Amino acid sequence: MWDWVTDPQIWIGFFTLVALEIVLGIDNIIFISILAGKLPPEQRDRARVLGLAAALISRLLLLLGLSWVVRLTEPLFAVIGHEISGRDLILLLGGLFLLAKSVTEIGHSMDAPSGKDGKKAAAVSFTSVILQIMVLDVVFSLDSVITAVGMVDELGVMIAAVVVAVLVMLFASGPISRFVDQHPSIKMLALAFLVLIGVVLIAEGLDQHIPKGYIYFAMAFSVVVELLNIRMRRRHSKQVEPAEQEEESQHEAPTMK
Repeated sequence: MWDWVTDPQIWIGFFTLVALEIVLGIDNIIFISILAGKLPPEQRDRARVLGLAAALISRLLLLLGLSWVVRLTEPLFAVIGHEISGRDLILLLGGLFLLAKSVTEIGHSMDAPSGKDGKKAAAVSFTSVILQIMVLDVVFSLDSVITAVGMVDELGVMIAAVVVAVLVMLFASGPISRFVDQHPSIKMLALAFLVLIGVVLIAEGLDQHIPKGYIYFAMAFSVVVELLNIRMRRRHSKQVEPAEQEEESQHEAPTMK
């Protein structure tokens, strides 16, 4: 019963799968962070927890329905000689939804915030945010579970890896969300990433496979460049502030006389 404890292959598969699940979950964290950032501060943590809990539940349900997930890859019909499976349909619809949502959010970010009242708007916003997170959770979870099925044979190892990965994402989502909220340029970059991910999902649904390594490398490189820009702007502002204070004191000195 406990033979798996001393089996190095199982442990290698477990840690590799945890790492892959976390990488694949970055898209989900970004999406949840941006949507939760639109809510009042007191509701953001709850939205993130509920969103990631929904992600965990959807992943576990898909893992428990492995036979259904495997059947999703079987062709349902053909369009102009191209076979379409259930997985393709889910990826196409999810990619279109993510693309439309990201472009809309970019438009809202570029507009001035409108001051609409209150509690009713906040309640509707919270409900809509949770529903949108749940819709995209299914799409991201499908990709995650198909990866797990292709890597590991033991269902228990898959479930354990998914649970650990979601717990790591839960702890990481708070700092990531706060960082995105504090830096508008990072938020715009994250929205651009979601546009890119939406295009990739649509391409995957059309059976045009884009290596994920290229996508994640481009995203990581962009983040590093933007972090350097943020640090440079911060240092520049620290240098400018003393100069402005000194200039103000020089202007005030003659008036004191």
